[in-house]
Amino acid sequence: MKEIALAGGCFWGVDEFFSRKEGVLSTKSGYSNGQVDNPTYEEVCTGKTGHAETVLVQYDESRISLETILEKFFKVIDPTSLNRQGNDIGTQYRTGIYYIDTKDKETIDNFIEQKQPRYSSPIVVEVEPLRNFFDAEEYHQDYLKKNPRGYCHIDLSID
Repeated sequence: MKEIALAGGCFWGVDEFFSRKEGVLSTKSGYSNGQVDNPTYEEVCTGKTGHAETVLVQYDESRISLETILEKFFKVIDPTSLNRQGNDIGTQYRTGIYYIDTKDKETIDNFIEQKQPRYSSPIVVEVEPLRNFFDAEEYHQDYLKKNPRGYCHIDLSID
């Protein structure tokens, strides 16, 4: 089992999108790479904690590669949009790829380098080690499974 943490705006859609992918074992919504331990949603929304809404993705590397996960991720985010995805604006909605395994950094850097020529603006996706991850409140977990008509800024039908 491998893990990667992905920040792509509101975590509800990113969580649901990846939970549907073959080879993904589990997803969990949370707050990552901020300065406050165990922040609440309300605290993160102020933009003062430094956290990004993030989805921790556990996957079976023999069934889905990190490169494939990154390809799918880039289909549902605008990698050139700073601190905004869809209608969500603020540093908590920034895009990021937060790695746990240091060996993944080279794969991520190469992926972004290969993608950059396809965009007229710079790719602004953060690439950093996952320094911390705090589970979001229970009502955020599997939010779109519990609330199928809930807000989602991404097209969940994209493969």
